Amino acid sequence: MSTAITNVRLFDGLEVHEKATVIFEDGKIKEVRLAKDQEVKADTVLDGRGKTLLPGLIDAHVHAKSPALEQNMLFGVTTALDMFSFPEWMNDLRKQAASRFDVSDIRSASCGGTVLNGHPTMLIGKYFPTQFPVVASVAEVGPFVAKRVKEGADYIKFIIDSGSQFSHSHPSVDEDMAKTFVQEAHKHGKMAICHALDANSAKIAVRAGVDGLIHVFYDVASDDEAVQMIADAKIWVCTTIVTLGALAGESTGNNVAEDNRVMNILPPKLHNNLTCCWGPKRSPASTENALSITRALHKAGVPILAGTDACGIVGLGAVYGASLHGELRYLVEAGLTPLEALRSATSIPANKFSLRDRGVIKTGLNADLLLVRGNPIEDIHDIMEIDSVWRAGHLLDRKKTQADILSIVGTE
Repeated sequence: MSTAITNVRLFDGLEVHEKATVIFEDGKIKEVRLAKDQEVKADTVLDGRGKTLLPGLIDAHVHAKSPALEQNMLFGVTTALDMFSFPEWMNDLRKQAASRFDVSDIRSASCGGTVLNGHPTMLIGKYFPTQFPVVASVAEVGPFVAKRVKEGADYIKFIIDSGSQFSHSHPSVDEDMAKTFVQEAHKHGKMAICHALDANSAKIAVRAGVDGLIHVFYDVASDDEAVQMIADAKIWVCTTIVTLGALAGESTGNNVAEDNRVMNILPPKLHNNLTCCWGPKRSPASTENALSITRALHKAGVPILAGTDACGIVGLGAVYGASLHGELRYLVEAGLTPLEALRSATSIPANKFSLRDRGVIKTGLNADLLLVRGNPIEDIHDIMEIDSVWRAGHLLDRKKTQADILSIVGTE
């Protein structure tokens, strides 16, 4: 069965074409026409006038638990990149993604590399049911990475976090360990990705040779040296402003929680989660710092990826799917144009994570598509005006997915 969307504004993941026709069949993009007034033959023809067609969105930072994959799809997120999960969770989610088209696709780092009593130990008993594997020395890093690769990790993540962004102090991966994490990841042909929330940790990660930073640092409003180091090293940064603000005690989730297009879809439990934060204000970290550093990184030419750090009910201030829309709004606030923000959730993460079959609307690639009413190139809020979502050419029944999510999370 073939489907054609005609007369549509097309954001192909890179550029905008004001009037286009996109035809897809058997899960793949069959043809992209930019010329006008051509005859279209397809089993289903949809008139896209007044609408914008985009690649399915990519959330470059989640911690996936059910109903993450359903919830992503509800908001047009067709691929999610998990950054720390137990393999037994991920195996089930991978099976779902491989066998169903009403859930998003998923990639994962499996367990992230950290030390005993280091971040995220404080989430044991809340998000993590038991103690996760840790490293105690440089000598343990190689076996740790090899185990993650054997578990099916798509990339390797490790954590440099002393707690200084919140005026705390706890154990952390040190610089020698960081270098070894990078070396071992690269030895296995995997990207090395680092969690670093303060400028000093980010500098350690850069010196270690990481491929990307999975948060923007935000203990300071400016650090020209750190920004320049990141730019010179050609490292990408996934911002996660929606969760960073909530971690610092600020209600960053309200930028979408108060949107009727979210309120009318999310179950109350999930909506309430959006309005919360992780506790009282904690300094020196702040949302304003995260916005300021993002602005500086963007100005320096650093590739920006959009990610939420959503991790279910435990992750206060962020939810799967909807919070990526909130992150895009924050990226625009930080100085990206709406077009640049949309690239940060489509072609840029696809490129950086070598997802060569998605992120761009091009002949032969996956028909992972998002059709919205209005023009998000002019107003990023229009990305929430969802008309239709397809994964591998299969149209999502959004009402059924909404009901499925409610059955999973409950009404309380």
